Amino acid sequence: MSRRLMPLAIAGAFLLGGCSTLNNAVDSINPFSSSAPKMSPLPALSADTQTVRSVWSQGVGKAGGAMFSPAVVGDAVFVADQKGGVYRIEAGRIVWKVDAGQALSAGVGADIHMVVVGTAKGGVLAFDAETGKALWQSQVTSEVLAAPAVSGEGVAVRSGDNRIFLLDARDGARKWMYERPMPALSVRSVGAPVFADRYVFAGFPGGKLMALSLANGAPVWEGAVAQPKGTTELDRVADIVSPPAIDGTQICAVAFQGKVACFDMAQGGSMIWSRDLSSARGLVLDGRYLFVTDDDGVVYGLDRLSGSSLWKQDKLRRRNVTAPAVRGNVVAVGDVEGYVHFLSREEGAFVGRFKTDGSAVRVPPQLLGNSFLTQSSGGDVRAIEIQ
Repeated sequence: MSRRLMPLAIAGAFLLGGCSTLNNAVDSINPFSSSAPKMSPLPALSADTQTVRSVWSQGVGKAGGAMFSPAVVGDAVFVADQKGGVYRIEAGRIVWKVDAGQALSAGVGADIHMVVVGTAKGGVLAFDAETGKALWQSQVTSEVLAAPAVSGEGVAVRSGDNRIFLLDARDGARKWMYERPMPALSVRSVGAPVFADRYVFAGFPGGKLMALSLANGAPVWEGAVAQPKGTTELDRVADIVSPPAIDGTQICAVAFQGKVACFDMAQGGSMIWSRDLSSARGLVLDGRYLFVTDDDGVVYGLDRLSGSSLWKQDKLRRRNVTAPAVRGNVVAVGDVEGYVHFLSREEGAFVGRFKTDGSAVRVPPQLLGNSFLTQSSGGDVRAIEIQ
């Protein structure tokens, strides 16, 4: 049986296998561990920072140990909580709330037609986006840790045993399943699959980025983001545990104990560039740049065409910083104390900050109109605007 680490982006991760080496590895990134390096103090802001305000906020149930990310469809925001609450919110007002009838472990995936969440027992639950009415329930082989991806072609679900399923959007019937051999040790992945063109993209243990045929799940090409190396099982963990980022024909991914790499989808997945950088947090692309948060909480701005460094912001070390989000000239990240930090897109300097409810912001901010949308582990859902 494979032994797997919980996501290293989560403070206080649980371990399977009982290995002291693994415990030390997690302690090093857990800011609340007595043996961990202390997290950076809250950085001071200059007098000329931009105005940040809360456009609206709404309280929902707590996330517990799960990673719930809001889904934005037009003006609607769909969120979920661990106890089974699924919500539709518009302009800060709850339009409907339903009880899934069981505890949830992942969500939310949504389009204009449906909202989809997952459970720790492998359940996949779909609800009508307009009314909240239950549509169907399906089953995969293991716990669902990542938000399902929803499109007109189906619902793509990643199970905890690193299988990818495509379910029929009409009734949840299985269309196909893809699986890869598991290494002896891997990071427990919360990297959701991503639809693009004729493919479903997903990252896997061993540093492989896979393009799967939407028609039948067959692998079309694979990109090597990292190569496992070292003498111990822990040394050889080199897993992609965050979703890939896609813009145009360019797709980029980053691996824990590996690299960040970009590939050209139009050229059969040929590599454009790669560079050493370890991350279990994730990355985002915009028209010119790539932004990524490493395992120490350092945020980087890179040239998306070459991978060359533009800037790095290292004053958030060990604050369990999320993957970035970018809108206009601002990059946003959340942290373990519930702060959302706003950085200059061009220079990486701090341009603003907002504190949510004080509980950890563990999922990347989403874009909602002119605002950044956050969901804290304590259940604070909030649209934040920086001017």
